[in-house]
Amino acid sequence: MTHPPELLVACLCAAWCGTCRDYRDGFHALAERFPDARFLWLDVEDEADLLDDYDVENFPTVLIQRRDTVLFFGTMLPHHDLLQRTVESFRSLSPDDSHRYANADPERRSWQTERNLARALAERESAA
Repeated sequence: MTHPPELLVACLCAAWCGTCRDYRDGFHALAERFPDARFLWLDVEDEADLLDDYDVENFPTVLIQRRDTVLFFGTMLPHHDLLQRTVESFRSLSPDDSHRYANADPERRSWQTERNLARALAERESAA
């Protein structure tokens, strides 16, 4: 059995969103720069069973996790260099520093249960 990549970077988008369509190719190109991370492009309507509780209001919304620790969840300006720097920054944290960061305020603490995409994906895959 292979282990999932340490980092999960998900873009929550919608097919009807022009900004999302413009952002998609660069997102996939960025995934090639981080082959040790799992990049997912998830349409909130196609994946409603998985993402319905995430209350995505603006696009692109990005979620970044290190294993079971949610580090970022929110709207991000559609600039690939910003996402790249954000991923690099989180990637440079130790697991202990990631855990401290993720639990440093009430909003981030709530993400650990309410926005844990890696856990939701694992549950869905084990049910299939």
